Amino acid sequence: MEHRLDPLLRPRSVAVVGASARVDSVGDWALRNLGLGGFKGRLYPVNPNYHELQGHRCFASLADLPETPDCVIFAVGDHRIESSLDEAIAAGVPAAVIQSTLYLDNDREPALRERVRRKIRDAGMLVCGANGMGFYNVRDHVWTCGFDSTSHTAPGNVALISHSGSGMSGIIDCDERLRINVAVSTGNELSVTMDEYLDFVLDLPETQAVGLFIETARHPEGFRAALAKAAQRSIPIVALKVGRTQKSAELAVSHSGAMAGVDATYEALFDRYGVQRARDQDELATMLIMFAEMFPVAAGGLVTLHDSGGERQLLVDLADETGVPLTELTPDIVTALEDVLDPELPAVNPLDAWSRGGPNAAENITRCLTLMMQDPGAALGAVIHDRAPDGKIYESYLAYMQRARQDTDKPVALVAARQGTGYDRAVVTSTHAGFPVLDGVAQFLAGVRALFAYRDFLLREQSIPAVVDEKAVRQWRTKLAAGSTLSEFEALGMLSAFGIETSRCALANTENAAVAVASDMGYPVVLKAAGNDMLHKSEHGGVMLDIADEPQLRSAYADMSEKLGDDVLVAAMSAEGVEMLLGATHDPQFGPVIVIGFGGVLAETLDDAQFALPPFDAAHARRCVDRLKLRPLLDGVRGKPAVDIDAFCDMARRFSEMVAALADKLAEVDVNPVIVQGHGAVAVDALVIGRKPGES
Repeated sequence: MEHRLDPLLRPRSVAVVGASARVDSVGDWALRNLGLGGFKGRLYPVNPNYHELQGHRCFASLADLPETPDCVIFAVGDHRIESSLDEAIAAGVPAAVIQSTLYLDNDREPALRERVRRKIRDAGMLVCGANGMGFYNVRDHVWTCGFDSTSHTAPGNVALISHSGSGMSGIIDCDERLRINVAVSTGNELSVTMDEYLDFVLDLPETQAVGLFIETARHPEGFRAALAKAAQRSIPIVALKVGRTQKSAELAVSHSGAMAGVDATYEALFDRYGVQRARDQDELATMLIMFAEMFPVAAGGLVTLHDSGGERQLLVDLADETGVPLTELTPDIVTALEDVLDPELPAVNPLDAWSRGGPNAAENITRCLTLMMQDPGAALGAVIHDRAPDGKIYESYLAYMQRARQDTDKPVALVAARQGTGYDRAVVTSTHAGFPVLDGVAQFLAGVRALFAYRDFLLREQSIPAVVDEKAVRQWRTKLAAGSTLSEFEALGMLSAFGIETSRCALANTENAAVAVASDMGYPVVLKAAGNDMLHKSEHGGVMLDIADEPQLRSAYADMSEKLGDDVLVAAMSAEGVEMLLGATHDPQFGPVIVIGFGGVLAETLDDAQFALPPFDAAHARRCVDRLKLRPLLDGVRGKPAVDIDAFCDMARRFSEMVAALADKLAEVDVNPVIVQGHGAVAVDALVIGRKPGES
C-alpha cells in the first residue's frame, strides 16, 4: 500500500551527504547502517574528499549524482547543514533525515532551526528530525541512524515512535525480545509529526502493537485521527507520556522545543481510544512484548504458578496494588489440583506447587499449571520462577508453559522477580515462539493490566451521540459569542436548555420580590448574591442556606443587600445527597475536556477527578465515576442511603453533549455542586465563562 511517507521511509535511492571513512562518525555509521539493514535500493555516498567508501562510488556533490535520490541523510555539522539543504532542495530531493541539533553559536536572526524549518516547509520536503537519531524501517531494509545499533531481523511485529532519540535506542538496542519492525526518532518534527509515522505503521500488515514515547502532540488533530484509526483496526498502542509534572514539562520545552500538554487531557485522550499508559521504559518494553506475543486474551483473570510461598504472597500484594484480577478457581479445578498437590499445599490461585519435590515434581507442576489455565475464569497464566544461576532458564520451566498452552490455547509467560546479571538465549527464542520470558513481577502485572484493559476497551459498545436541541445551540452560541461570563441564573438556564435538571430559581432585586419568589417556591430556600462580579459567592458571604420562613428571608436579604447589592437569586433548597462536580476546560491542543469528580469542599481538597473528551455516553461516565477514589460514598456509608448514580451519569452525558456543541464558545464551565440524591440529580450552582474571540 502506497503512503505519503514512502519517499522518506521506503526510498528507492538514498544519498548520504557527509559520508565518511572516519570510524564511529555519523557519516561512517549512516552509510554502514544502510548496509547492515540490507538496503536494496541505490546508495550514493556524497563527500568531495573520497572516491570510494565502503565499496560504493563517492560523489563530490548531490548535483553529480546520476539521479535525484528519494531521500538524503545529512551527516554534516550544523555549520554546513543549511547550504547542504539548499543543494538538496535545488535538486528536487523529496525527503531527508537531519540528526543534528540545528544550533550555532553567535547565530543570526532568525536562528538556524527556524531558517531550516521555513525552507523545508516552502519546499514541501518530508524530513525526519532534526535533533533526532533517524529511523529503522527494518521491514523494508532502510536504516538511517548515524549511530551503532544491534541487529534487527525483518519482519518484526512492533513499531516504536519516539520523540526521544535515546528513548528509542534505549529500548530497541537493549532487548531482543522486542521484534522491531519500524522504529523512529522523530526529534523536533520540523516536517513530519508523530501522527504521520503512526498512520504509516498502522498500514503495515505485520504491526501487532505500537509504542509511543511522547512529549507532546505537535499536530493534535492528526494525532487524534491516528489513535482513532488504531482503535478501529484493533491495534494496541502503549504510550509513555512525559510531562506529568510541571518540572518535567519545563524540561520538555528545553529538550526539544515541545510544549508538554496538560496531562489530564492526555489521560482523557488515551481513555477514549484505548491507549495503555506506561510509567517508564521498562513498562513500555514489557507491555509491547506482551501485546505482540500474548494478545488477544479472553475474558477472565490471571492464574500464576510459584515454587515459593513468599513470592506467591508478594504476587498477591502486587496484583492488588496494580488492580489485576486473580482468578478464583472453580470447585472442580480445586478438587483436581488437590489430587496432584502434596497435602500441605492449598489448592488456590496463586498456587505454590513446590513442597517435597521428588521424581514426579516436574510433571506434577506441569499438570497444576495446565489445570489452572483450564479454569473458565482464567484468561492467561504465568509461571513465576526465578532464573537459574548466571541468568539461565531451566528447560523444565519452558516445558510447563508449552504444555499448558497446548492443552488450553491460552497465553502464558515465564516471569522472574528480577533478572540480575547473566543471559540465556532461550529468553529470546522462547519469547519469539509465543512464550514470553519476562523480568520483574510488577512490570509483568502492569502488562497484564494493560492486556485486560485493552481487551475490555475492544468490547465496549460504540455509542451514537444524541442529537442536541439545535435551537438551544443557536441561542447559547449567540449568547456566548462575545466571550462573556454568564450570571449564575443564565448559566443554570443554559444547562436546563440542554436537558440538565437544575434547582428552581428566580431573580429578585427587592426584599418584597424575594419574598414573593420564595412564597411561590415554598420554603426552605437558598439566597445568593447575584451581582455581575460575584463569581465565587460563598467566599464573600454571598450564599445563605436553608432559610425556613419569611422573617428569616427578610433578615437575610437585608444583610446581604447591604454588603453585596440588591440583586439576589432565590433558589429552592435541594434535598440531601452527595455533592458531585461536572466541569469543562478548553485544552489548547485538543479542545474541550470534561472533569468528573466529587464537589463542594471535596473538590478543593482532594485530587480525585476523572477526565473525558466530549461527547460521551452514560456508560463512559459510569466508568469514570467508578474510577474515583471516593466512589464508595455513592453507595452509602455510615447509615446513609445509596444515591442515584445512573441519574448523575445521564446528566454527565447531557453535559458532555452540550460542551461538544458549544466547544468553540466555552472557556470554562463549573457545575458545582450537583446534588446526587436517592432518586435523581440536580445542578444547584454553575459558572460559565465564554471564550474570547481568537482565544487559543
